[in-house]
Parts: sequence; C-alpha cells; structure tokens
Amino acid sequence: YWMIANIPVSLRVGITSGIGLFIGMMGLKNAGVIVANPETLVSIGNLTSHSVLLGILGFFIIAILASRNIHAAVLVSIVVTTLLGWMLGDVHYNGIVSAPPSVMTVVGHVDLAGSFNLGLAGVIFSFMLVNLFDSSGTLIGVTDKAGLADEKGKFPRMKQALYVDSISSVTGSFIGTSSVTAYIESSSGVSVGGRTGLTAVVVGLLFLLVIFLSPLAGMVPGYAAAGALIYVGVLMTSSLARVNWQDLTESVPAFITAVMMP
Repeated sequence: YWMIANIPVSLRVGITSGIGLFIGMMGLKNAGVIVANPETLVSIGNLTSHSVLLGILGFFIIAILASRNIHAAVLVSIVVTTLLGWMLGDVHYNGIVSAPPSVMTVVGHVDLAGSFNLGLAGVIFSFMLVNLFDSSGTLIGVTDKAGLADEKGKFPRMKQALYVDSISSVTGSFIGTSSVTAYIESSSGVSVGGRTGLTAVVVGLLFLLVIFLSPLAGMVPGYAAAGALIYVGVLMTSSLARVNWQDLTESVPAFITAVMMP
C-alpha cells in the first residue's frame, strides 16, 4: 500500500498510458493489423483480410457510437462484427446453452508441501511481483479514468481494493483458475459510467450466466473484441495530456514508463 500510495503523479500517468498502449497494441494484433516481424519487430498485416477489415470496422463503430454517448457502443460493435464474421464464414454456430464442465477436477488440487521447496521460492516471488505490479497498474489506471483519484493520484479505499485482490488471488488458485486480479479492461466499463461496487457485482452475476452460454460466447472471434481493446487503449493513453512536457523531470519518467510497457 505504501509503495503504491507514493508513486509520483508522472509515473502514474505513464503507467496508465503505457497500459493503454499495450492494450491498443494487443487489439491491433488480434485484428491482424500488425504481425510479428523478426527484422522490424512488428509490421503491417494483410489489410484485405476479413479479420483486419472487421476489426477496424468494429473500432469505428465504437468510436462513432461513443461520440454520441451511446453506452452500448462496445456491445453493439462486438455483436455486429460477430454477425458479419458469421455471414462471411469465419464464425461457426456451436449452439447456445451447455452444461459447464465439472470443476471438481481442479478444485483443491494443491500441493502445499511442495510449495515449501526452496527451488520454488524464486518462482513464487516472481508471481507475487507480477501480480502486485499488474494489480497496482490496473488500479491506478482505472481509478484515474474514473475520476476517483485526487490531485496526488491517490484514491479512496486503496487498502480495501488490495485486500480484495490478494484474497481473490489466493482463493482463485485453490479452485484452479488463472490469477484472479483486477483487469484493465474494466476501463471500458468506467467509460460508460461504471463507478461503484454495484457495477462489479452486476458484471460478476453476468459472468455466472455466461458459464451456461459458453458455446455462444465461444463464437465471438478475436477480431470482434479487437475494436474494444483499441478503444480502451485510446481512453487510457489520453492521460498523457496531463503531463507537463516542458518539465523534463515530469515528461521523461512518464514517457519512458509508457513506451516500455508495449
């Protein structure tokens, strides 16, 4: 808590914007707009492919609807691009409802005795640091975009947020899930008005519902969500406007922090 509370404002802006650049880059990659290149690191993909065209279309749908204050912009974009992908043969219908698989194959399958092996100390410490900085960056970025942070970049109930994140991570490992932590995609919910814990509760209940709609959710191609990722990247990167670029003690840390993340 002390470490997060004392991060300078310039670094907070750099973290928020850097996460935005990373998310935007992932969206471009999922859409196929950029691809890996061993010589130049990245290069332009096939701009005539269905995934690229529909991914770009999805982003512009979000941008147009969001500019008109339509809160369902992201959802409309995903639905439209998925339907177009289905019409083009990229998406295949696999049903709507299915029973979820048994979780008993993974729940409680932990080796507590093995975790005390000294050889795992470095691995555990690495995971702890990754989770700490991932959660910290997300909390800083999302609260900043939500307008919950004060002029020093601190936000109320920071300790409670870290407690929830920590307890959820431990509980999630016991039931066999990937790391349960705060996700930067929450900024898309913030952009349409989400501000309180009620938003998280509603989203959690909807996730429980989607467990039984996994075939329907599985139909959504990666490029359908690419536009949403790029849009979130735009929202997060806009924080760079707060940097005093004339003051090198502020601009250099913010710039380096932002560009090192992608």
